[in-house]
Amino acid sequence: MSFRARAPIAAFFIFTLFSTARPQEPIQMATQATTAAPPQDKDFYSLREPAAAGDAQAQLALANYYYRGVGVAQDYVQALFWYSKSASQGFAPAQNQLGYMYQHKFGVPRDYKRAVAYYRSAANQGYALGQYNVGGMFEDGVGVKRDYKQAFDWYRRAADQNLPQAEKQVGYFYQCGYGVKQDYAQAHAWYLRAAGHGNSDAENQLGFLAEEGWGQRQDYGEALSWFYKAAEHGSNDAEENIGYMFENGLGVQTDYAKAMSWFVEAAAHGNSNAENQLGWMYQFGQGVKPDDARAVTWYRMSADLGNRRGAINLDAFKNVLEIRGPGNWEAANTTVTDAAIARAQRWATIQDLQRRIAGLEGDAQDQDDHANQLEHTGKGKNDAMTKLFNAAGSVPAVKYHVEATKYRSEAARLRDQLAQIENQDKFSAGVPIP
Repeated sequence: MSFRARAPIAAFFIFTLFSTARPQEPIQMATQATTAAPPQDKDFYSLREPAAAGDAQAQLALANYYYRGVGVAQDYVQALFWYSKSASQGFAPAQNQLGYMYQHKFGVPRDYKRAVAYYRSAANQGYALGQYNVGGMFEDGVGVKRDYKQAFDWYRRAADQNLPQAEKQVGYFYQCGYGVKQDYAQAHAWYLRAAGHGNSDAENQLGFLAEEGWGQRQDYGEALSWFYKAAEHGSNDAEENIGYMFENGLGVQTDYAKAMSWFVEAAAHGNSNAENQLGWMYQFGQGVKPDDARAVTWYRMSADLGNRRGAINLDAFKNVLEIRGPGNWEAANTTVTDAAIARAQRWATIQDLQRRIAGLEGDAQDQDDHANQLEHTGKGKNDAMTKLFNAAGSVPAVKYHVEATKYRSEAARLRDQLAQIENQDKFSAGVPIP
């Protein structure tokens, strides 16, 4: 899913407008547990009996506790067990959540086709989140052939149920002409509807339409107003956009200090475009003394998050420094930190640990699945040949169980590391500008 953002590319010494890919937003929180054995919540205990008795809603709620690691130690195996129990009864929210786990490799092997199947099962029951996720798979061409018309159709079904992220995506399809005729008026209407339901991405896009004058009179004041609303509601893209307007004097007086403060805030929430902008400001001394080492650090952090412009700028700046003379690149390519860099690095580290933990749990489940297949080749049969196969299969199955244990041990080690980071004193929101 794509949303507008901008970033300078130093290699060409110009400012250009681009769209940047935006990942599908998670439906249920995928935060990792940060303590080895948190106290169990009384609501958790109250769910166990009805879940065991077959209550699909209780099974889903119990699975959520295990999945999120809230009130109980995180346990993807138990989460998968209870989600599957609930989903097998046709409960759409559980089916949707299983789709999300298989799509993103949260405690299970990544399996896009299985994810699509679960999303479809939920969507076909009219479940809006399932419809939205099917739309996302068709838009991105994941597990299915990319098809914007089908994506739009599924988004529209979810939007008709007032799902804010679906309303926003319908607006974006009208903005870009994906699967429908481009229509800025329709895009604006759908963004307004989504914004009315609290969607910060839609607020950010309304700011973009006002700034560019697409389908309306260009109005920087209106753009900034929408960006501020979106930023207040947690959009780091909007934070980056506010910084860009102050950096370039769009509707406001150029103010590099304010621009940098907004870029720093966006970077602290993982915005790679803001990190690239900070590299640019330090390279060219916008509001700060030129600092080659900080420029390289911010460009590299942006590139490490997959930002193409950050990677281009890092490479271009390296060439500039090497042309300056021997030792300039080596001097700039050193470890440097300050409060702003530390905040951004902390975010990146937490995200990386969460991703690795989920991946290890998925690999462990994959190993256990292989072992179970070997151990139960002919489950339910008592003939001599089946017993022979099962006996033979149990030997190599041990290897898979051993590997699964190794993966889970490493996941536990990373959880402890994550807990230490998250339990450190939080940096204040107002980071002083270096």
